[in-house]
Amino acid sequence: MALCHRTTAFLLAALTFLIYIGFAKAQDPELTISYFGNLPGRLFFFEDTSSVVYHDVIDGDVYVSQDEGKSWNRATDIPSGEVMMVIEHSFDNRYAFALTTGTIHYRTEDRGKTWRSFEVPAPPSYTPKPLSFHSDPAKWDHILYQGTVCTPWGWGDVCDDTTYYTTDGFVSTPKELLKETSRCQFAHSSKDFKHDAHENLIYCVGYDSSSAGSSHSLTSSRLFSSSDFFATSNVEDLGIGKNAKGVVAFAIVSKFAVVALKDLTPGSEGDMLLYVTVDTKEWAKAQFPHASQARLRENAYTIVESTVHSLAVDVMLQDQSTIGTLFVSNSNGTFFVESLKDTNRNRGGYVDYENVYGIEGVGIANVVINAQDVERKNMPKKLRSMITLDDGDSWSTLLPPTRDSEGKQISCNPSDTTDCSLHLHSVTDPHNFGRIFSSPAPGLVMGVGSIGKQLAPYEECDTFLSTDAGLTWNMVHKNAHLYEFGDSGSILVIVNDEETTDSVSYSTDFGGTWKSFKLGLNVRARGLTTVSDSTSQKFMLLAQISRQDQQDGQGRYAVLFLDFAPTRSRQCGDNDFERWYARGRRDKECLMGVKQWYNRRKADANCYVGDKFIDPVLHDDQCPCEDHDYECDYNYVRSNNECVPAGLERIPSTMCTTGKADESYMGSSGYRLIAGNRCDPGNGPKKDDPISKPCSQAEPAEGEITNQIHNFEAKVVQHQFFKESNTILVRLSDNTIWQSSNEGFTWDQKFPGERFLAFYMHTHTNQRAYLITDSEKFFYTSDGGRDWHSLSAPSPPNSFGAAVVRFQPRSDYLIWVGNVGCAGTAENCRAEAQFSRDNGRSWNFIEDYVVNCDWARDDELLVDWTQIICESYQNKQGSQVAFGRDNALQLISGRDYFDKKTKLFEHVVGFTKFSEFLIVAEYLPTQNALDLQVSLDGRTFAAGQFPPGMHPNTHAYTVLESSTGSIFLHMTMSEWPNPFWGNLLKSNSNGTYFGLSIENVNRNDIGFVDFEKFVGLDGIAMVNVVANPAEATLSGSKVLQTRITHNDGGTWRPLTPPKLDSQGRTYPCSNVGCALHVHGYTERIDARATYSSPGVVGVVMAVGNVGEVLAPYTESDTFLSRDGGFTWEEVHKDAHLWEFGDSGSIIVIVNDEEVTDHVLFTTDEGISWRQYQFSNDKLRIKSIITVQEDTSRKFMLLGHPPHDSMSSTIVHIDFTSLTHKECVLNIEDPGHDDFEIWSPSEERQEVCLFGRQTLYHRRKRDANCVVGKQYKAEEKVIKNCACTPDDFECEFNYVKNADGQCVLVPGRTPMADDDSCRGDDDYWYGRTAYRKVHYSSCEGGERPDRGTQHLCPGIKGHGAFFWLMVLLFPFAITALVSWWWYKKSGLARGTIRLPGGDYYSGHRGAGLGSGAGALDTLASVPWFLVGLAGIAYEYVASRVESATMLYRTRRGYRDVPVDEDAQILRFEDEEE
Repeated sequence: MALCHRTTAFLLAALTFLIYIGFAKAQDPELTISYFGNLPGRLFFFEDTSSVVYHDVIDGDVYVSQDEGKSWNRATDIPSGEVMMVIEHSFDNRYAFALTTGTIHYRTEDRGKTWRSFEVPAPPSYTPKPLSFHSDPAKWDHILYQGTVCTPWGWGDVCDDTTYYTTDGFVSTPKELLKETSRCQFAHSSKDFKHDAHENLIYCVGYDSSSAGSSHSLTSSRLFSSSDFFATSNVEDLGIGKNAKGVVAFAIVSKFAVVALKDLTPGSEGDMLLYVTVDTKEWAKAQFPHASQARLRENAYTIVESTVHSLAVDVMLQDQSTIGTLFVSNSNGTFFVESLKDTNRNRGGYVDYENVYGIEGVGIANVVINAQDVERKNMPKKLRSMITLDDGDSWSTLLPPTRDSEGKQISCNPSDTTDCSLHLHSVTDPHNFGRIFSSPAPGLVMGVGSIGKQLAPYEECDTFLSTDAGLTWNMVHKNAHLYEFGDSGSILVIVNDEETTDSVSYSTDFGGTWKSFKLGLNVRARGLTTVSDSTSQKFMLLAQISRQDQQDGQGRYAVLFLDFAPTRSRQCGDNDFERWYARGRRDKECLMGVKQWYNRRKADANCYVGDKFIDPVLHDDQCPCEDHDYECDYNYVRSNNECVPAGLERIPSTMCTTGKADESYMGSSGYRLIAGNRCDPGNGPKKDDPISKPCSQAEPAEGEITNQIHNFEAKVVQHQFFKESNTILVRLSDNTIWQSSNEGFTWDQKFPGERFLAFYMHTHTNQRAYLITDSEKFFYTSDGGRDWHSLSAPSPPNSFGAAVVRFQPRSDYLIWVGNVGCAGTAENCRAEAQFSRDNGRSWNFIEDYVVNCDWARDDELLVDWTQIICESYQNKQGSQVAFGRDNALQLISGRDYFDKKTKLFEHVVGFTKFSEFLIVAEYLPTQNALDLQVSLDGRTFAAGQFPPGMHPNTHAYTVLESSTGSIFLHMTMSEWPNPFWGNLLKSNSNGTYFGLSIENVNRNDIGFVDFEKFVGLDGIAMVNVVANPAEATLSGSKVLQTRITHNDGGTWRPLTPPKLDSQGRTYPCSNVGCALHVHGYTERIDARATYSSPGVVGVVMAVGNVGEVLAPYTESDTFLSRDGGFTWEEVHKDAHLWEFGDSGSIIVIVNDEEVTDHVLFTTDEGISWRQYQFSNDKLRIKSIITVQEDTSRKFMLLGHPPHDSMSSTIVHIDFTSLTHKECVLNIEDPGHDDFEIWSPSEERQEVCLFGRQTLYHRRKRDANCVVGKQYKAEEKVIKNCACTPDDFECEFNYVKNADGQCVLVPGRTPMADDDSCRGDDDYWYGRTAYRKVHYSSCEGGERPDRGTQHLCPGIKGHGAFFWLMVLLFPFAITALVSWWWYKKSGLARGTIRLPGGDYYSGHRGAGLGSGAGALDTLASVPWFLVGLAGIAYEYVASRVESATMLYRTRRGYRDVPVDEDAQILRFEDEEE
């Protein structure tokens, strides 16, 4: 019996063991190996299917698997070696297209089982994706095809891209859509870009007809649209009319359509502009907050992966840099705010930024923490990973695990986020297919990285996993691995990516435990992928076989099919799932009004999900509405975190009709729910409910004017608008600051309790300003005053008269000059300068005992970005307050942010920057005199050379301005105690030789000069001269007369007086000595009240009189000129202040002689005037204020009550409702709109000004309409004119005599001849008494500046053929090399990269490019929008073309061999 029991027990044990062995064997994954000769050019799955395509781009063959890579067959319906690229249909998973290099291509409608040929008129264009598909499933067969049509020309072919279309999937031959295109796309080609446009709307980037048949310039590139396949077409004006030219790219990104065009306006330096639409109807310019810094340059910006809520753009802030700044837009993609600085990018434009799939608002980016060292010293980058949980509003470091994969404590303290955080390799360093970090598996994120202060090299990194969308992380394996997600995340597979391996590892419990599976051979992993939605248990490992394991007849590369289905036998049930919320931080759970969650398998559930090709369902729980769910309503602007009206609210005509004083209406609260936000308004603040308002806050009926009066208890001592903004800052004498975001309609005090000493507007960035307190605290805004933030400066502001803050074009770079050691006894009180690279968050010492420090770099002074110039005392001891002239004030220049210092001058009085000039006043102590030093590069200086008797060593001087390439300088000639006047000198183009322009120009006691140039018309200026210098020396009383120049100071004339005054009467003074004389700069209270306006060209106003000399101000009248000062008319008696509005369509004047209660305004430039009474109480008005651009119809009167000059009153007057009619501008049909074509040559003898005839568009004088902010027509130079005497001025050491001739100054000698030959000059000429005005562009005609003609040496020594060969051959070689690089780099003009857009792009399931450069095809490509490739070929081509027209081509491709693995091969000339 015992034996029986023992036998039974043995049998049961044996049976259990056998079952266990069988069960264990059943858990092993299934492995199948298929061999290939080359890596794939593409490897992709048909969406939501088991069918996969392997394109061998080297051999030109296509292989298809119908079982997720287990077995493969060549597509035998396609001839071997023919296929150049394979493109799957974006919206129908049955179709794909195999394109050859010819005109016969192949289509599959059964996911690669069979292929049928079709024929097209032209071979495919070498673009990233020559096919564009319609997103409507019913229109799957609507396809655009971009081909290349070539015709023989000269030595090669001239080729153009032509787009064709088919509406039957290429069953019939496609028809021509549009010739000469660079890209065409259906408006309905994205599921997120939702609009109600016509179903067949197509956008094309092409060239307008006027450029056909000739060399295409970028100016002819437009965005065209059509809804009937271009039977008719429209030019998209983008809201800027005919100036919507220079289009280089078009893309549809998420819910946005984006157009990139090159700014072709003069002085733009090739900047790029972005225009965005969300509905195909209204286009808006993308506005960046750092207008001067965040410039979109060619190949310097990337539209990265964006959400349906916002557009994200990374901008490269420096030329030749790989460091950027990430900007995120508002909901309509037009207004951007800075999100993250110093983002890492590579030279291809790829950015280390990726959103976590399926989790709104979560993204991971890498930043360069040593950006300054990279920029200055070309040091290797140190990268840090950052994560955002709120769509870019804020960023933090990645929280590292406390232990490694072996359970050991990590080597740093995780609470120290600076030195201990997790860093991951990202988009710029891809190693696998598809997305870098995540997949559709909910919340699962993986990466290869390191823990510490910075990211380690890839081969020194380990593999990490997060199961909560990046909030927390675990190290799952040592060393770097490729990784992939399967079965909705229930299985994770990794394979070693540092060396050859014979196994893979997998986990079925979210990385808690790992198992190893032996492959049976050694391989080097090249890619690991699965179906695109990560719902399968089957994987493909793309690998290179080790040489010892390679067998004869087998390819070197293999696809290892891994099926993990046998590892688990039970399918998950309801109890195996849990609700997983997309965010773990309670304060950030809701985004766009909802809380997101997924049903996700529990980590410890031993089962498979099995929902193949079923994407995880995102569930939304509605959240209560909060403040951040609302944005400002139309006609409201954000100020101090509140939405305030931009002006009076327009209401329906049925409201406010009774005229009762207490009548009200229901109007906007100022808020509206953000588009797409789904918060619950019944459970939270409902901020968009209409509210009752008095009718006084409603916009009046058309024709009416309104005003608001605001009284301040203290005097306004400083005021300024933000540029291109309706927001103004005001500082009062009681040290308070007030802000109005609606042009003075309402006011808000900023930070009550703080004592403000000044505010500074950023000189290079329109939307930045700084409020300076009497302590270290300062406030700044980077969005035009919508939000203010406080920071700490290194010291209180200085009390030595130096500017506290200095700026440069990189808007985050500041210099602060403050007081140090000035408290208490102040024995060592001094001014100390420090600089910041991050807008004041951190500071670095520059120098102490300084008087002034500034960046050398400026908008036009293009010197070293890191150069700082300081006026610094030689002896740095004691109190700076007591320093005198015996302590030399040195000028020190420091490069590398003052690390490398150089003493420029031993003793100076000061320095300044004007345009491209750096000007230094050097003090010569041995002579007790001054010298003027000028530099164009910030390093080398030349002393100014002056006419005899006019050297600064004996005279004071004032540097005036240099907008026309020369410096104007006022040299004081009178001596104290006499009244001051002097001579106006003008320099040559490099600012070193000064000649006399006009004598006896008036100045005041503090150095200001009666000299002013007109805005918008360069080279026209007015001065007041002292007519009685000899008498004034004795009497002390100056008599002034006005002179004007129309050739930049070459000649000066009196102002021509009008014949009649404003009342139709003749003037008492009518002899030839009578002229118009006007009061100038030295008499103004507000220096910004200029004669002219940037908004209306040629219109000038002034206060003066007709007579022989200038009369007192109170005896003067108001005059206007419409032709740049050539002719004048009196528009009103008495002296008035004036201001231009709405580009001159309205002009407002107010009495400047006495108190008043009204203003006068005109809408016809002074023909008629109307009066508007703004108050029953009279005020003394000191100035009229409006936006800087003079484009608004709202004005502010700044004044005070008659007997209280220590308070201020601002009267806001709104002329908006005067008329609602908008002016019409039609450039194509001038004369039949509301504008006139005007030239400064009208009504005068001279046809040309500065050697050219220029035409301008401006509103007709009698057109009663609103110009508004519509894009102004550019000035147009009709022709360059023959030179006349007005185009010349006296050469150095020459002055004009009484006959107007230039004669040599007695005792002086002419300058030596300049025998240098410039550019293509064949001859040089000896000097004469004349030199050409630098700003003139005249050609031919009289040339009194040319003396004896001399042949340039060497140029004429050889024949034309010799020079042609010398020019052509070296440049041709350079051209070919550059072109080859251009093709391989993928930087063709107009290129747009989308996920899956590039043929070799790395979207999920995409493959590797073969051959060299394979890794650059692995990126999870962001939406990448590039401009023009500025490479050597185009430069060389333009130079060769200028040398000879024999080799001029129209446009397009050259007949050059195409490399087989080049990514983007299209090339287009840009000939301008």
